Amino acid sequence: MEIVRVHLKNHSYLIKIGSKLFSFDNIFSPLKSGCKIMLVTNITLNHICKKIVLDYLLKLGFHVDEFVFPDGEEYKNLNSVDLLLSELLKKMHDRHSVLVALGGGVIGDLTGFVASIYQRGISFIQIPTTLLSQVDAAIGGKTGVNHILGKNMIGSFWQPQSVIINLDFLRTLPYNQLASGLSEVIKYAISFDMVFFEWLEKNLHQILSLNIESLMYCIKRCCELKANIVSNDEREKNLRVLLNLGHTYGHAIESYFNYQGWLHGESVSVGIVMACTTSEILGLMKKYDVNRVIKLLKRCELPVQAPCSMKVESYFPYMQRDKKNHFGKIRLVLPISIGKVKIFNDINHKVIESAILQVISI
Repeated sequence: MEIVRVHLKNHSYLIKIGSKLFSFDNIFSPLKSGCKIMLVTNITLNHICKKIVLDYLLKLGFHVDEFVFPDGEEYKNLNSVDLLLSELLKKMHDRHSVLVALGGGVIGDLTGFVASIYQRGISFIQIPTTLLSQVDAAIGGKTGVNHILGKNMIGSFWQPQSVIINLDFLRTLPYNQLASGLSEVIKYAISFDMVFFEWLEKNLHQILSLNIESLMYCIKRCCELKANIVSNDEREKNLRVLLNLGHTYGHAIESYFNYQGWLHGESVSVGIVMACTTSEILGLMKKYDVNRVIKLLKRCELPVQAPCSMKVESYFPYMQRDKKNHFGKIRLVLPISIGKVKIFNDINHKVIESAILQVISI
C-alpha cells in the first residue's frame, strides 16, 4: 500500500492506494467504532463490488445502511440529493454518522455534497472505483451536482475523511471508462509534469493492460500532483484553477448533450485538444507538442474531434457561465508547453471560434 497525504490547515487526510486493500486490517481507520454508516453506490456496482466493502464494514462491527442510485451522470442532480437526504432522515442518521461513497465521480460528488449539508455537515469517505475518480474526482473536496444549464454549478467544498483507492476495482471497468480516466491522467502530465508525460508515452500499454505496478505509479503520481495543488489552494482562489485544463470546453460539450452520450473524460479529451489548439493559435504552444498530445489521446482511443452536431455558437452560453470566469469574461487554462499551463483572461471570441472549428474538422 502507498500513502499520499493531503495537507490542509484544518482537515488533512490520507489517500491509501493499493491492491487487495480490503485484506488489510481496518483500512477505514480513523473511523470511530459505533458510528452508523450509510453506504452509497449505484446499481451497477451494487452487483459487482459492493459486497466486498459491505462485508468488510460489517466484520468491523459497524451498523451499515445502504442506498443505491441508478447509474449515470444524468442522475447527478438535486432530485438525487433529496432522495439520499430523505433516506438518512428515515434511518435516523445523526451528526456522528458517516457516508461512504463507493463509485465513480457521480457517486463521490453527490455523496460528498449530501455529507456537506446534512445536519450542517457530517463525515464521508471516498472509495473511488473508476480511474477518473481515483486520480481526480475523489481528491480535493469538490462536491456537487449538475444543473441543466451547467455542470457542477451547485456544490460545496467538503473534504473526505479519507480516500481508499483499491486498484482491483479497475478490472470491473469497461474499456471506455478506463480510457475516460486516462484523459485526466494526461491532463495532469500536460499541466505539471513533462517527465510524467514522457513516461505515459512509453508506458501507456502497461496502464491499459492494468499492470499493477504501472497503475500504482500512475495513480500515485496524479494524487501527489493534485494533493500539492489542493494543499496550497483548497478553495480554488488561484492555483487550483490550473487543474481545469480542457474543462471549460469539455463541460460545454457535456452540458449541451444533457450529460448523455459523452463521458466526462471523453469531453475533457476534446477540451484538451481545443485548449492546445487555442494555445497554438495564440503562438504559445508549438505544433509539434500539440500533435504529441493528440497522438497520446488517440492511443487511448479517446475522441479528439469535436461533435459535428454541436455548432460553434452553442459553446459560448455554457463557457460564459463557467465558474472560473471573472465578471462575465471567459478564463481559460492553456498549455504553453508540455508540463506547464497558465490562466488566460478574456480570450478573443474569434480565437475561441477558430479553435473549435479546427477541432471539429480534425
